[in-house]
Amino acid sequence: MRFLPKIFNLNDPGWGRGQGSNGSEPTKQNEPPRRPSQSNGPPDLDQVWRDFNQKLGSLFGRGSGKGPGAPRPPGSGMGGPTPRQSQIGLSVIGIAAIALWLASGFFIVQEGQVAVITQFGKYFSTAQAGFQWRLPYPIQAQEIVNLSQLRTFEVGFRGNARNRVLPEALMLTDDENIVDVQFVVQYRLRADGAPDYLFKTKDPDESVRQTAQSAMREVVGTRKMDFVLYEGRTAVAIDVQKLMQQTLDRYQTGVQVSSVAIQNVQPPEQVQAAFDDAVKAGQDRERQINEGQAYQNQIVPMASGQASRMLEQAEGYRAKVVGNAVGDVARFGSVLAEYRKSPLVIRERMYLETMEQMYSKASKVLIDTRGSNNVMYLPLDKIMQQTAQDAAKQSSSSVVPPPAAATTAVPVPATPAVRPAASSGSSSTLTRDRGNR
Repeated sequence: MRFLPKIFNLNDPGWGRGQGSNGSEPTKQNEPPRRPSQSNGPPDLDQVWRDFNQKLGSLFGRGSGKGPGAPRPPGSGMGGPTPRQSQIGLSVIGIAAIALWLASGFFIVQEGQVAVITQFGKYFSTAQAGFQWRLPYPIQAQEIVNLSQLRTFEVGFRGNARNRVLPEALMLTDDENIVDVQFVVQYRLRADGAPDYLFKTKDPDESVRQTAQSAMREVVGTRKMDFVLYEGRTAVAIDVQKLMQQTLDRYQTGVQVSSVAIQNVQPPEQVQAAFDDAVKAGQDRERQINEGQAYQNQIVPMASGQASRMLEQAEGYRAKVVGNAVGDVARFGSVLAEYRKSPLVIRERMYLETMEQMYSKASKVLIDTRGSNNVMYLPLDKIMQQTAQDAAKQSSSSVVPPPAAATTAVPVPATPAVRPAASSGSSSTLTRDRGNR
């Protein structure tokens, strides 16, 4: 084993110069002398190749000649290694080759990735992140799959909304209208979905794309055009994601759909102007409906309030009239009861009260000139003011009570003190006084 480093030692200064391993001339007895050469000069390439072939040939048992036509010294025999040395050299080479072959099974799996190991082309196991080993090729092989990568593709456009792909974007709605739908799908692989992703489908990425288009067409085909264009975008995206996931799970693709985002939904470009006019007309209709509704909300409560006020006024007037009538009836009843007791006194009292009411409202002043002097001071302004105050007090005292009190018994005014009945002489005197008045 000690001669192997000398054979493959490329730092030997004798390589290409026909010298030994230490830079001196060969010491074999029967070797013919060589032409002296400069030890400090560059090595001869031909001589380097001949030295390498010589050492390699001596390892496998060939002669140690310098070339195919080199003469052999007499009595030297074959000049190669012994059979034991040859077996040792072949064993070392075989062991090295096996070690290199086994070392080729080591591999490194990065974080967020897994390695799918196959044995003779069939799935064997899944290796997680780290330094791993498998049986070398061709027994086993590995394929690295990135699980953390978020894969994205666009349907209906490429790059931006102007680069449309009409065969993918045009779809038919439930009310037989055509809409241009552009959306983006994002997905990643499941933790245990790497084998399915590699072996269950021929082209899994293309399968996801076709599944997305199919799911979007199915969902849009069951919705109205206005729903897809306006308020239903989020609902449509959610339904598409659910339908995609169900289909991909049924196909066993090992894919998890992360999101479906609708970028743009609009009518086809050929009918865009007409559709804008229709939308504007619909908006005008909605505006007018809202204005009418607002006017209705303003007028109806006002009319309801006026009707309620009128009903309350009528109810109040009815209660007032009924209360007055009830009070008059009660007053008349009380007066009638007293009148039946003493008719003359009640008639006199009624006469006096009636005259008092009439004179209190009159603007004339009556003066008794028989018992007065020639000079008389009349405070007419004070008299008229006092008369007005008395009339106001009487009107306030005669106010009808509220409707709730109308049903109660009206108190009968107290009967004033009645003078005792006069004799026939006194009655005649009262009659003469009336005539004088």
